Amino acid sequence: MVLIWVAERRLVPLVTPALFLQYEEVLKRPTQLRASGLTEWQVDRALAALASAAEPVDVHYRWRPQLPDAGDELVFEAAVNGRADALVTFNTRHFATATIRFGLRIARPAEVLEEMTR
Repeated sequence: MVLIWVAERRLVPLVTPALFLQYEEVLKRPTQLRASGLTEWQVDRALAALASAAEPVDVHYRWRPQLPDAGDELVFEAAVNGRADALVTFNTRHFATATIRFGLRIARPAEVLEEMTR
């Protein structure tokens, strides 16, 4: 369902070049490949699909440090610089203070799915 909404542009993922490269690095780790059951070729295809559907975001200003986990900063910067309607994550605890400070809505994936199906 989510992929259909992305294809219909009802949901638009935001991505910076640095965040995209981080996705690629993580998804191609041997442990991640074993866990997902995907090959590197399949990961490349999925990333190409993401790249074609995502809205590229230029980072005009790095807001670091804002979060307790430095690994989350790339996600936060994409959301802030891309003027996201919401930062959607399972990890709301790490983003809570910073999203309030920047007036950015934070939501869990289930909340967004529920809203989209109403």
